Formats: sequence, C-alpha cells, structure tokens
Amino acid sequence: MAGNESDKTKEKKKPEGKAGVSSSEGAPKAGAEAKESKKAGAGKSKKGQATVNVPIAAAGETKVSPARTPRLQVTYREKAVPALMKEFKFKNPMEVPRITKVVVNCAVKEAVANPKVLDSTVEDFMWVTGQKPVMTRARKSIATFKIREGNALGVCVTLRRARMWEFLDRLMNVALPRVRDFKGVNPKAFDGRGNYSLGIREQIIFPEINYDKVDSIRGMTVTVVTTAKSNEHARSLLSEMGMPFRK
Repeated sequence: MAGNESDKTKEKKKPEGKAGVSSSEGAPKAGAEAKESKKAGAGKSKKGQATVNVPIAAAGETKVSPARTPRLQVTYREKAVPALMKEFKFKNPMEVPRITKVVVNCAVKEAVANPKVLDSTVEDFMWVTGQKPVMTRARKSIATFKIREGNALGVCVTLRRARMWEFLDRLMNVALPRVRDFKGVNPKAFDGRGNYSLGIREQIIFPEINYDKVDSIRGMTVTVVTTAKSNEHARSLLSEMGMPFRK
C-alpha cells in the first residue's frame, strides 16, 4: 500500500504545460508560434508602419503578364526584322541587329553625406524595372569630393530578356510622352558601336511612381545595348521599334 501511494505522489508532481500538455510537447509548439509571430511582424517597420511590398518579376518573366510574350518582342520579330533585311539587304535574319540588354543607372550625390538616401532610390528602381538594383560604389578615394573607396554612390540595374522588352515598351510608349514639352529624343546619342544612351531628368514620368512618396526628384541614364555594327543600323533598329527620335 505504501508503494502505491508513493507512485501516485510522483505522478502528481510531474510538470505539465498549458492546457494539460507536457513541457516536452509544448516546447515545439511554442517555437512554431514564435516563428509565425516573427513572420507576421516582418512586414512592419520599427514604428509599427507596414512596409510596401514591391512586386519583383521572376527570371525571364515580365512583371505584368508572365504568361505572354512581351508586345515589343513580337513587334521586333514581325515588323523590325523584315524591314531591316529589306533596307540593308541582309541575306540572313541572324545578321539583323538585336537588343541584348538595357542598363539603367542613377548616381545620387546626396549619398556621400547620407547613405540612407539610397533607400528611396532603390525602391523607385524596383517599382520601375521590376528588379532589385545593385549598389554602385566608389573605386577610389577622392578627397576633394569627400569620397572614400567603397562608398555607395548610386544604384544600377541590368535588364535582359522579357523584363528588358517590357521596360522599353513602357519607356517609349508611356513614360517619354509624359515628359514636359517633349519633342523627341536625341538621334545622335550613339557611341559608334551600336549602343544608345538616353538621359531622364525625372523619375516621376513612370506611372508606377507614387507622387506622394517621392522625397526628391532624381534622374537616371538608360543605355540600350545592341549588336549593331554602326550607328545607322542601330538608329534604324530603334526607329522600327518605336523610339521617338527628334526630327
């Protein structure tokens, strides 16, 4: 009888978790709940304000219509290639120049004194291009401008494939016509090797940018890299694609 009573007292002294669950079983559940709470709070800043979720396109897909071929790519295949073969008398379609990539770059001089200024620039680039940019840093120190080697001075994005076509489509047909007193882009801004560079003074010409959240007006440089061997071939290619050159 004495042995039975001692066994009962030992059973009563066993620690129990919440709602009758033992501590060994409650520990994993508590850890899972903690992880879920961290995930739920990840979308909020330190001040309790919800952060903006910028849509990022997957590799080889467009931000708007991932299941469809970009409209400008279809225009290149059906309109630009036959027109250029006829104009320059190319015998093989592979001789026709094509666009390989688009580089969008922005230098922020305020970042020398305040590196946090680049946060808004990165967000603007993500909205415009659908791709996260990389930081461009100083290669060497310049005492005159108070720049040290490795300081972040701007952001840069390299677009290829579907995202490249979609960005060019929105740039030529939506963004550039929104420029104040727009009369066309410079038809002579070629480097002699088929590459064209275009300067944009305000990022707000893109409809993806929210005016209320813009802290400062910043410009950017857009470089279209092609396989053209001369400026004439590159100019004809971009003209057939719809680039509004100044006449």
